[in-house]
Amino acid sequence: MHTFDLRNMLDIRRFKIVFCLLFLMLGNAQAQLFSKWAKQHNPNYDNRFFSYGFQVSVHTTNYWVKYSDRFVTPKMDTVHSVVSQFRPGFIAGFLVNLRLGEFFDFRVTPQAGFYGLTLLYRYTNKATQSLLVESTLLEIPMLFKYKSERRGNVRMYMLGGVTPAFQLTGKYSASTSSALDIAKENFALNTGLGFDFYYPFFKLSVEARFSRGVANMLKSQNGAFAAPITSLYTNTFAVYFIFQ
Repeated sequence: MHTFDLRNMLDIRRFKIVFCLLFLMLGNAQAQLFSKWAKQHNPNYDNRFFSYGFQVSVHTTNYWVKYSDRFVTPKMDTVHSVVSQFRPGFIAGFLVNLRLGEFFDFRVTPQAGFYGLTLLYRYTNKATQSLLVESTLLEIPMLFKYKSERRGNVRMYMLGGVTPAFQLTGKYSASTSSALDIAKENFALNTGLGFDFYYPFFKLSVEARFSRGVANMLKSQNGAFAAPITSLYTNTFAVYFIFQ
């Protein structure tokens, strides 16, 4: 089956590189944070009522699986478990930031997200079967940002909000489209934290964000693959690099 080229480029080495970069940036943040005499770059940058930027992100996502009552009935005694596996993905988008006060911002970040979600069915006879759902989503995170006081060229922040999502394109493994009826819309709650780094000509934000879907992605329980489960909810952990 053909998969997204961008997703093929994302493997465990990519995530190791990302976390190494995060480690180095956090070290830089600590140095800047405790440097009393650090020269401030763009000291009035956060006084702007509107600011714009773009962002890229790598993420890993899976389904949270909730079993149905039928899973423990004799009809399902050949099904050992249904497990969702984490898979990497990629996000790209832009940002519009509105300053609400000295320590509060509101931001909207329309983005395209590339996702792959896998369900692994394990049977009592040791057999397994994997169902793969790949999709490109239009996501519109709407987030409130709470910022700490700026120290030198670093500022820490926390954020929270919601993300409605709509499927633009989708691909399925050979049996998934007939086995599971997956919703094409999602709605998620978001929380995260990050650091703003101020440079002479731009601001870089590095943030870690967790997203939990609250909409059941399983539209129907009809069929042998849908019968053991009653709901599927998305879990996503992402690392964002935001340039403003």
